[in-house]
Order: sequence, then structure tokens, then C-alpha cells
Amino acid sequence: MGLLGNELAFAQALTAQEREGVMALGNPKHFAADAHLLTEGDRSSHVLIVVRGWVTVSVATDRGATRLILGLRGPGELLGEMAALDPHPRSATVRALGPTQAQVIAGDAFRRFLAEHPRVSGLVIRQLTFRLRSADQERSALASLTVLQRLAGRLTELSGSGGAPRGPYAPPTPQAPSARSGSSVVQLAQDELAASIGATREAVAKSLRLLRTQRIVRTGNRVVEILDPELLALLADGHTDAEAQQA
Repeated sequence: MGLLGNELAFAQALTAQEREGVMALGNPKHFAADAHLLTEGDRSSHVLIVVRGWVTVSVATDRGATRLILGLRGPGELLGEMAALDPHPRSATVRALGPTQAQVIAGDAFRRFLAEHPRVSGLVIRQLTFRLRSADQERSALASLTVLQRLAGRLTELSGSGGAPRGPYAPPTPQAPSARSGSSVVQLAQDELAASIGATREAVAKSLRLLRTQRIVRTGNRVVEILDPELLALLADGHTDAEAQQA
């Protein structure tokens, strides 16, 4: 599973001239924490390029109010491109995790830019393919992994720096003031963690209690501090005897 992916953000893959040209097509817009930048089912066609902040990309599940987070997108990421390229409703909701700034570009202007810049068009197609494959992997994991495995895998992914965006649009990796020296933290609430692995909040709370008992993590307000990343990775890989190793 992967929320962050391992490819360059869209804006980082552009040349300086391409980046200047595409950003000039739109206007900046600020979004408050929890605001919807894009809404699943909406018929709008504009695209967004994140300038500052982080957002979640989620879809509704068969359980009604429950949502599955398919990705976390940060500075430099392109959002909403599918609705700009075809007339169908938007396939996902994008919500700001905190104060966020994005460049808003009309769908018509974005399509003209792609027609005039074949290399950029190729980058968009590559991004679409990568994200669709990632979404398929997320859904497959729901059927094959336990809640504890999915949570351990998600925490391992989000606490590492390998998937975080890099380049001029990337802010420093956020750290919790209370984190111990040398440890890593994930700054998501339990309900957001639950949505990121397609589980209930109660199931995630139960798994976190187990991880706390084994001194693998420490939790606080919207913070999970990773104390034993190696043991957490073992749990993510399905080594259920990891508890015995900790004892």
C-alpha cells in the first residue's frame, strides 16, 4: 500500500519554463483546514496544483459514510486532472489537512496547455497510470491484510521520508514538539488513520492500544510517535510473532 507514492510531484517534474507557463494559467486560492478543494461527484473541470500544505484524496465506500483515503498529496502535486480530461463527474474528494494554498487552473486552459506541450501531457498520463495502480493496490489490501497489518504498514510508510515530496515546493517534514530525539512521528488523527486503511476508528484504536502495550508506538493528540520502527515493519509484513520478540 502507498499513500505518498514514490514519483516526483507534477510541478517538480516540469522544467522551469513549463512550470512558469502552467502556473501562469491560474490564480492562487487559500483553503482552511478540513475544507474540500474538490468534491466526489461534482461536475466542475478545473485542476489544482498544491503550493503549500497537505491534502487527502478519498472515495466513498460501500459502507455509506465511511471513506477510504487513497492518497496524501503535498506541494507540487496536480489534482483534479481526470475531470479536466473527460466529461465525467469527479472521482474523489480532496480535503485540506491544514491551511492549504493551491493554484486553480480552468480545465479548458489546462487542456490547451497540454495540447501545446506534449512532454507535459505525457507526464500527466504517467501520473494517472501510477495513481490508478496505487488505488487498485489499496483496495486489494483491504481484502488480504488485517487491520493491524494495514495500520503498521501505513505508519511505517508515513513515518519514513522516502515518500515525502522533495524539491522547491516541499516544506520540511513536520515534527511533533513532544517527539523524542531520533524518533519519527505521524501527525494524523485516529479517524484519519482509520480512513487511510479502510477500517473503523474503533478497530484502529484497538490496534494502537496493542502497539502501545508493546512499546512500539506512543500516541498523543493527532500524533503517533514510532518508537520501534523495525518491529512495526515486521508487523506490517505479517509477522504476528513480533509481540513475542518484544517480550
